[in-house]
Amino acid sequence: METFNRIAPDVSLGRSVKIFGFANLYGCTVGDESRIGCFVEIQKNATVGARCKISSHSFICEGVTIEDDVFIGHHVCFINDLFPRACRPDGTLQTNVDWKVIPILVERRGAVAIVTINRPEKRNALNIQTRAEGAATRCSSLSPRRRRARKCAAT
Repeated sequence: METFNRIAPDVSLGRSVKIFGFANLYGCTVGDESRIGCFVEIQKNATVGARCKISSHSFICEGVTIEDDVFIGHHVCFINDLFPRACRPDGTLQTNVDWKVIPILVERRGAVAIVTINRPEKRNALNIQTRAEGAATRCSSLSPRRRRARKCAAT
């Protein structure tokens, strides 16, 4: 394992797991032969299956289950809250009691990646794509000009 990693004592690592520099793992499980890239954080109660590749700068939060043989692309950031907010209506900071973890499942042999589109008519748009068992679906995109998500057609 590379130096400069923070691996908490409560992390369960499978056989032959490779973790590259500056990773932060706590309270999670990582399966056999998986590879965790640089600058990846995996939170408590998250599970990464066997033979997965988690690319650099990705964030896997509590409640995410990634099954075996899954690819997670660079800069993928999961979110487990339907209504993310920093403060309550009275202005005080939220705590764990103010939200409910929404479970997320990435199925076996799936892939999650963020793809930037470099076309003038779609400049600055992001497409979040998922792939499971060979069928790709564009599940959403966000245009900074519109500041809202829109659904995309299956590919």
